Amino acid sequence: MIISDSTTLIILLDLGRIKLLSNIFSKVYVPQSVFEEVTFKNHSALPEFIKVIEVEQEELLDDLMLLLDKGESEAIVLAKQKHWPLIIDEKKGQKIAINLKINIIGLLGIIYLNIKKNHIQETEAKEFLQIAIEHGYRISQKLINETFSQL
Repeated sequence: MIISDSTTLIILLDLGRIKLLSNIFSKVYVPQSVFEEVTFKNHSALPEFIKVIEVEQEELLDDLMLLLDKGESEAIVLAKQKHWPLIIDEKKGQKIAINLKINIIGLLGIIYLNIKKNHIQETEAKEFLQIAIEHGYRISQKLINETFSQL
């Protein structure tokens, strides 16, 4: 089980590659605000394996909302409350999650796991990343190169 912020979900849905997520996670949970961000952007329902889960209100949520958007804040708090890993790609949110001892993964990690489990080939993964970048997804070429060098 894993919690997700909206960025990775949106790019996977926009590019028709949500299966990259379901290949490695049987269930992905999102807080209500992430659900609203994703479905507003895509104007559609989420796949069956993505479920909405309630975030319990706590002081950490209020503190995080001073630094991050509502979706990121709720996703981090939910991951902390459930002791589950978190899919998050924004640097600021990643740093905060790591400081809170939350295991994180981003789009590049999801692609890496799909390659390692033979769901996609390295060339297909590189092509997908290029398309994602062309659609506004930001990731450094250095990080891409480091990841692919570990295969």
